Amino acid sequence: MGKRSSASTVNLNKSVSSSASSTSLNRKSSRGNLNGRSLSQSPKKKKTQPSLRSNFQAQSSTSPTPTTGHNHHTIIDSLTSGTPLFPNEKMELTPAGDHVVVELTEKEKKKQTFIVRTIWTLFMIAGFFVVLAAGHLWLIAFVGLIQVLTFKEVINLAAEPSKDGDVPFSRSLNWYFLATTIYFLEGESVIHYFKHIVLVDTYLLPLATHHRFLSYCLYIIGFVFFVGTLDKNHFKFQFSQFCMTHMTLLFTVVQAHFIVNNIFSGLFWFFIPATLVITNDIFAYICGITFGRTQLIKISPKKTVEGFVGAWVCTIIMGVALSWGLSKVQYFICPLDDWGTNVFSGLSCTPNPVFISQAYPVAEEFGWIVGGRDIIYFKPVHFHVMVLATFASLIAPFGGFFASGLKRAFKVKDFGDTIPGHGGITDRVDCQFLMGFFAYLYHESFVSTHGFTINTVLRSIVFNFSYADQVEIINNVLGFLENQGAIEPGIRIALKKVL
Repeated sequence: MGKRSSASTVNLNKSVSSSASSTSLNRKSSRGNLNGRSLSQSPKKKKTQPSLRSNFQAQSSTSPTPTTGHNHHTIIDSLTSGTPLFPNEKMELTPAGDHVVVELTEKEKKKQTFIVRTIWTLFMIAGFFVVLAAGHLWLIAFVGLIQVLTFKEVINLAAEPSKDGDVPFSRSLNWYFLATTIYFLEGESVIHYFKHIVLVDTYLLPLATHHRFLSYCLYIIGFVFFVGTLDKNHFKFQFSQFCMTHMTLLFTVVQAHFIVNNIFSGLFWFFIPATLVITNDIFAYICGITFGRTQLIKISPKKTVEGFVGAWVCTIIMGVALSWGLSKVQYFICPLDDWGTNVFSGLSCTPNPVFISQAYPVAEEFGWIVGGRDIIYFKPVHFHVMVLATFASLIAPFGGFFASGLKRAFKVKDFGDTIPGHGGITDRVDCQFLMGFFAYLYHESFVSTHGFTINTVLRSIVFNFSYADQVEIINNVLGFLENQGAIEPGIRIALKKVL
């Protein structure tokens, strides 16, 4: 069979090219040998490792219909044109002008992956800064998009197309629970941060005052519908889908909601945590390949203790440097008060005290460290960023380890292929969810001033006072303004008659 295949190959070579029979032999030998040696150069009894191409020829000679879909014509066309048949092959020219099939080495594969990964990394960084400059509204939409894509990728892990068709509305219920969760969480944020708009609008006020009850009713509708569609032949599949959906909502959508709250509190509390995670990932890779020796965790065998610790130190240094620069930019440190804000319109506010330098006494025994001074001026935000950097380095990576374990449980390499060289969206943001949630809780606990604002007072009046009490408050405020000469005396009397 091997002689019959070789003969047919030589005949096809003659039909494609008018070269001599020695050239045909060279081509045939190049297909059967990875190193491109000719038949005359190869020892007769020396066994060589067959390439992908020679394996294919052996299959094609014994099977009338090749499984790969390539025939001898395709092989000859590939050899004459220089186009590889297999993804792990490339074509090289011999001194005689023939194309030789050479399998890509592991080093070359890594090089190609590195190039693709680097290009898309730069593209993602550029896109991130464009969205950041576009303003808070676009950034919130960007986070919302990540929520949806991440949910889709994780849910697809447990999907079984053969059963999806037998269970009605299984996929629709997943998306219904997602929409209900987003409505509840983001509605809470809008009501909290925009009370001065929502609580004075005739149509939005009922939605705001009964928001939680409406959200619960929407969830119960989905829950009842799920129970009503249970099929005894698919109990295991349906309940696994239900549990997977709620786990995904908890670990991605709920935590991403607090990232949106960080944007409301000021871009600083969104940008710094996200950047610290990215910085830690980069330096963990650099430190790991440079001097990594000790394996860190079994679930992710490429992670090393040296890379883990080295990235921690580098992330703290980078975090302090970033906070030093961004603490001077009001576009980053001011909370959101206008949906139309962007980098060109800017923001203006009274900075939080953590962004203002404060005096700190230095103990005498440590004075030599700061040049013998007994007082140093230091912005408290630098200390807070060091805490965030520590969390980003020591705790947030476990979000990635959790995602790695989930992928191994379902025997997949990546959550998707949305980003070439990186896998899916979830593969890039798995650590960001833990980091964003922690940053929100830390900000609310140790940074936020929690002072009285117009929004908090308005919320208290609307939710805690009756209509008569609200009218009384208005009369008292108008009386105060009248006594201060801020309004005309007749305004209070006229308004009182109307109310």
